[in-house]
Amino acid sequence: MDILNTLLSLDPRILIAVIGGVAFILGGGAASFVLLSRDQVRQSRIRAQATKRKKMDRVHTQQLDAGRLREISNMLTKLTATLNYNRVLELALDMGMQALTSRDDPGDRLLGVVLLFSSGDEEAANLYIGVSRRLTPADLHQTFPGMQGLLRAVIDEGGAILAQDLVKDPELGRIMAFQSCRSGYCIPLRHGIDTYGVILFAHPNENFFTANNREVLNIIAKQAVVSIQNARLYQDLELEKERMMEIQEEGRKKLARDLHDGPTQSVAAIAMRVNFARRLMERDQSASSDELFKIEELARRTTKEIRHMLFTLRPLILESKGLAAALQSMAEKVKETFDQDVLLEISQDVVSELEMDKQGVIFYIVEEAVTNARKHAEAEHIWVRLRPIQQDLALLEIQDDGLGFDVKAVTASYEHRGSLGMINLRERTELVNGVLSLDSTPGAGTHIQVALPLTEEAVDRIRHSV
Repeated sequence: MDILNTLLSLDPRILIAVIGGVAFILGGGAASFVLLSRDQVRQSRIRAQATKRKKMDRVHTQQLDAGRLREISNMLTKLTATLNYNRVLELALDMGMQALTSRDDPGDRLLGVVLLFSSGDEEAANLYIGVSRRLTPADLHQTFPGMQGLLRAVIDEGGAILAQDLVKDPELGRIMAFQSCRSGYCIPLRHGIDTYGVILFAHPNENFFTANNREVLNIIAKQAVVSIQNARLYQDLELEKERMMEIQEEGRKKLARDLHDGPTQSVAAIAMRVNFARRLMERDQSASSDELFKIEELARRTTKEIRHMLFTLRPLILESKGLAAALQSMAEKVKETFDQDVLLEISQDVVSELEMDKQGVIFYIVEEAVTNARKHAEAEHIWVRLRPIQQDLALLEIQDDGLGFDVKAVTASYEHRGSLGMINLRERTELVNGVLSLDSTPGAGTHIQVALPLTEEAVDRIRHSV
């Protein structure tokens, strides 16, 4: 009320100026309020759009990650299911490449390679490139001794190693595709004492192989090693099956040759001599009686040969009484049928350490060697010895005093020969994890030795000593 009275007492011109100033101030404030509200709305809208974009990006990233995980899972399933050795390596490398692919790094700069030992022996063989991703064609033909740098360290230590500047590596630096790579992660493909090779990833970013990335690659490599082992075992079984089929086929061919050279010709001779005796009876009964006696002897000898063949095909005494009794029976039948002396020295202690299937293989090694000596060496005596030489190692020997032969000359031309006796000896020796040694000199006979391991430890020693 006082303010109003004061205003009314003022000069009209002053009052108008005061009212105008107040109106201007009030109008400016309203305008400022309107401008402020519009800016807040704009900022709020920008923030909402940014939040929406982040949410969409997050959903998109999650979808990409989920899709990548599905692909990795599918490849892992294929990896564990496949028994093809090369396919296992392909899948293992692709899994590693796929696992390290992201939005920030699409993976087009990541390189991968699987290096394998050419003979499975890391001490004697070079590493070659089995499978690779993004290597140049010129790189694919290179081999690596594995005696220096990263490869030597990984193989010797048996664990994964993170390396920098692969271009400076004394062996891997020769790979052109690695010239721009600042970092690499190398993992050995090892199962027990067997090292198949290494799997190596490389990238231009020196910080690319983080702890998480390395852990993922370690998991993939472990699964790959299991799958490689399974594929190798399956491959070995297939090779073993093929080898057994070849041995059986050779056995059938050998039986056919023996039948043709022995009983078949004897039976044909019997038929001709019976015909001759029949005609002779009409002219000279005394002479025909002598001829019939000779025919009887020939028939008896042929019967013995057939029985000997049946015995060697399946020696039932081997299954019922063991190796020593089977070899003794074989020696007696060889003497009875062919008048050939086979002298035995068999340690029963060694036989008791051998499984029945190994006893069967050893029997056929001896039978093959004795047959070769009887038919080709013209030996007067054949010695067969089986004795222990160490606590877990035995020695099988087949020796004769026959003609002997030049081992190098026969081995060089062996593929052109019809007989596979030496091949059969080697393959059967491998079936019992043994080591075959053959020594022969023209005019001085032949000496065959087979080292036979009796325990798994002895098998490992023999494998590493060969």
